[in-house]
Amino acid sequence: MYFPFMKKAVVLTCLYLVGFLSFFDVIAQQKTIKTSVLVIGGSTGGTSAAIQSARSGAKTMLIEPGTTLGGMLTSAGVSCTDGNDKLESGLWQEFREQLYRHYKTRNLFTGWVSETCFEPKVGDSIFKMMVNNEKLLTLMLETSFVEVIKTNNRISGAIFRNRQQEVIRVEAAITIDGTDLGDVFANAGAAYDLGMEDPVYSKESMAPGKFNIIQDITWAAILKDYGPGSDKTIPRPNGYDSTQFFCSCTDAPCLEGKPYNVNAAKMLAYGLLPNKKYMINWPAHGNDFIVNAVEKPVADREIYWKQAKGKTLGFIYFIQTQLGFKNLGLADDEFNGTGLAYMPYHREGRRVKGIVRVNVNHLISPFDQPEALYRTGISVGDYPVDHHHAPEKNAPHINFPGVPSFNLPLGALIPEKTEGLLVAEKGISVSNIVNGSSRLQPCVLLTGQAAGALAAVSIKHNIQPGKANIREVQAILLDAGAWLMPYCDVVNSDPAWRAIQQVGLTGIMKGTGKPQGWENKTFFYPDSTMILAELIKGLKEVRPGFKYATADSVKMVTMNDLKRVLTAFGSIRKIKNDYKPESLLTRRQIAILIDEAINPFSWPVDWQGHY
Repeated sequence: MYFPFMKKAVVLTCLYLVGFLSFFDVIAQQKTIKTSVLVIGGSTGGTSAAIQSARSGAKTMLIEPGTTLGGMLTSAGVSCTDGNDKLESGLWQEFREQLYRHYKTRNLFTGWVSETCFEPKVGDSIFKMMVNNEKLLTLMLETSFVEVIKTNNRISGAIFRNRQQEVIRVEAAITIDGTDLGDVFANAGAAYDLGMEDPVYSKESMAPGKFNIIQDITWAAILKDYGPGSDKTIPRPNGYDSTQFFCSCTDAPCLEGKPYNVNAAKMLAYGLLPNKKYMINWPAHGNDFIVNAVEKPVADREIYWKQAKGKTLGFIYFIQTQLGFKNLGLADDEFNGTGLAYMPYHREGRRVKGIVRVNVNHLISPFDQPEALYRTGISVGDYPVDHHHAPEKNAPHINFPGVPSFNLPLGALIPEKTEGLLVAEKGISVSNIVNGSSRLQPCVLLTGQAAGALAAVSIKHNIQPGKANIREVQAILLDAGAWLMPYCDVVNSDPAWRAIQQVGLTGIMKGTGKPQGWENKTFFYPDSTMILAELIKGLKEVRPGFKYATADSVKMVTMNDLKRVLTAFGSIRKIKNDYKPESLLTRRQIAILIDEAINPFSWPVDWQGHY
């Protein structure tokens, strides 16, 4: 006898079996890879983290969803850099040396925004060369992050899907988030901040309050000069509105307010690159785009990215038709022939809550804060606080303070309550205001380098990053030529550079910060003399019980003074006697002698910089 419900049951059973077998088929196809350090995202910070991790002896894997390395420097097309022109530090300077070698000149001041301008494809090739030179580093492109592997609060790798839709499981002791928006640490469940902050929370008097507003993104493009008489005008973009670009320069119409005070040629020269190319990343009535899609799923972000691309195409059409530059067309040798960046330039995303958090007071007056975070410094920057908020955005006004050049602390890279995870990009533990300075390409490159060094130290000692010896990580970075104190008047080639960096990190001798527009400074004044009372004060800060009296408040340090003070302090090494007893010593000489005599850099500090 036939019962209809039996047919349904047979069908359901068959479907169940098919699904059951498909599940095991997926498991069978899943590829598992083991490594010591996994870096997710070939961004500016992610790429440098992977390079330094491998150089420091850790087996490392770098996985990037696209086809290029370097993030905002290359994939996002922002190849005229901001900041650190005079801070010749670590991988940042190594990258620049490769650019000089490629272009056969040390003068890359082609665009007036930066002393370092280059073609994105050249930057990508340099990063790939640097990655491929590391035997302990494996690169995997066109492979997208799916989710982290997590047990309780510990991350032990991640799941990926490649272009062939294969599932790849990568198991690692340390995972580094190298994504621009903090997608990995968000997926890991780490706490984070997003947007503007309340002053009570951020401990910054100028913080505007809690607003879900982030900096504008920009979909950059690279134009190329095809020569006089050429007409490279693109089709009129859908929804083109020329008024969006009014007031972008003095040659553009301007119905309200004042135009940006440069003519069209000067505006374009802002991002002039070698080989007659132009970076189109113009903030004033240009192609900045208002959106906050950080919390949107990756697939949904594409809707907004399409709109951002459309605005950039509109600006290009405006440049070609309204401003008369028909000879400038999308570069046919950048970004797979499209001239449009592969990804948007993200100025801001999520910011992880780390074991320490940097607010603007740490930048303004680093030596006067309850936390001596400068002692744990791992990367340097000199860019001012700069936020991009397009004129039509209803963003609150912020009175940005002037800041000197600065360093960032190692603890800002470590999530507060999530183990096995580090942050290497813009999403480190800083305030919304500080992000305006710490987000720039050279600073992020150096921060990523520090993340790689910390990961390798963690692997070496089989510990969590939060248990690492800060001085050990800093020593690796100093060995790599990375500046940890932003002393612009003592360069790497100075024989005293290492000693000044190390003594500077103790706080026994301090620099003097000076906000100076777009290139801020901190001076060590190595050729100046030093007041004895100032030296004694610095020694007391690192050893509060130290006692040494001096009646003369303006006496300068002589060789005799230094020998007496360091002997009282407890010199662990014989003090050199190369100077006459009454010789006045320069700050350079004092730093060298302190470094040799008491080796203060060897004394451990905690994450707040306390001894």
